[in-house]
Amino acid sequence: MERLSEDRELRAKKLWEEVLGHLKERITAQAFETWFSETRAVTVSDDRLIIEVPNEFYIDWLEEHYSKVVREALKSAGITNLKLIYRPAPKEEREEERGFIAVKKPSTRLQARYTFDNFVVGKSNEFAYSAARAVAQSPSGEYNPLFIYGGVGLGKTHLLQAIGNYCLKKHKKLKVHYVPAETFMNEMIRAIQKRSMVSFKLKYRQLDVLLIDDVQFLRDKEMLQEEIFHTFNSLYDAGKQIVMTSDRPPKEIPSIEERLVSRFQWGLVVDIKPPDLETRMAILRKKCEEEEIHLSDEIIHFIAQKVRKNIRELEGCLVRIAAFHSLTKRPITLQVAEEILRDMIKESRGLEVTDVIEAVSRAFNIPAREIKGKRRKKEIVEARQAAMYLMRHMLGMSLKSIGYSLGGRDHSTVIHSIEKVEKLVEDGGDIVEKIEKAKEILRSL
Repeated sequence: MERLSEDRELRAKKLWEEVLGHLKERITAQAFETWFSETRAVTVSDDRLIIEVPNEFYIDWLEEHYSKVVREALKSAGITNLKLIYRPAPKEEREEERGFIAVKKPSTRLQARYTFDNFVVGKSNEFAYSAARAVAQSPSGEYNPLFIYGGVGLGKTHLLQAIGNYCLKKHKKLKVHYVPAETFMNEMIRAIQKRSMVSFKLKYRQLDVLLIDDVQFLRDKEMLQEEIFHTFNSLYDAGKQIVMTSDRPPKEIPSIEERLVSRFQWGLVVDIKPPDLETRMAILRKKCEEEEIHLSDEIIHFIAQKVRKNIRELEGCLVRIAAFHSLTKRPITLQVAEEILRDMIKESRGLEVTDVIEAVSRAFNIPAREIKGKRRKKEIVEARQAAMYLMRHMLGMSLKSIGYSLGGRDHSTVIHSIEKVEKLVEDGGDIVEKIEKAKEILRSL
């Protein structure tokens, strides 16, 4: 009997190792390390393969997020007649039950290059800049929490880290920490795996200034929202400063608890808009000065005029020009700059609502007037929802603006439509091919 048990365990290990090999080809190295590296094959029977995981949380997460890819890996390994069963490992003595809690001094994760001095201020960002500076000068003062939102590449992370760097310089005793929301989640998962949640909670709840980037990542993550909620309450009640950034205002973050939305709005909510021409030129001049890149005003004006919505793309243009000059030693004239940046400028052309509607019309074979109209035919509704999704993700429009652009539809209708398409895209539905076609059309404009 004992020999039979050993044979089954050995066979189970071989089968699971083959499955893990196929999984490595299908998911990122970080995802594999987080969720599959500590799994262990226990035994196999005629119809079941038993896999041990660290705890119940693992089981819920694997079944919710990785069931499809695991099925594919099993099929690739030729395992079609076995049902995969997860079971939690036997409970071990928890770290906190041993009466010993190791709390490491957290690194700040701040990058020294982000300061207020090298942030270029213009009409599009002066309110956010002033609020950030006020918080840095007087943490836990009037603006707590501070919530900064805006599109990709507009300087939210710069301001967030500038607050942290200023606090470290002027208020040396403060415990300051910057963390993207996704990193916060990964740390929390590792703490659950290692049964060290008490240490994790202490790390964040003993801070004086907590800077959380990209809180839109909280959507659909109930356990993460729960931990953020309690961390927020703990810090706020203790009079500590909280600053957050997002790609949209709190009310427009989908699938997030109302109690969190409410707390995010307790202090000051400010936005950063795309920079105007003068600000874009000032940003380019500042970057040229920092990197010792010599460009004429004519070239700077050309770049600023063509790249309108994203500061990172502005800086990317300068990097490409500098690299070209360094490698070829050719002088940079306007004509040379136009040639070097041709593909980048094309990608950066400001898309309009009409562009999106026309692209969806062509991809879905639905007249543009129907997309903007009131008819509820299934094919038309699908195209209309796809247009809302693309306006949100490619143009960064607010929910109100999207609704107005498509016949005056209300806020809840727009949210429902975008979330529905996001789910269909995530699940690989039939709509994906049409949306990709619409994106291709938009990229060609």
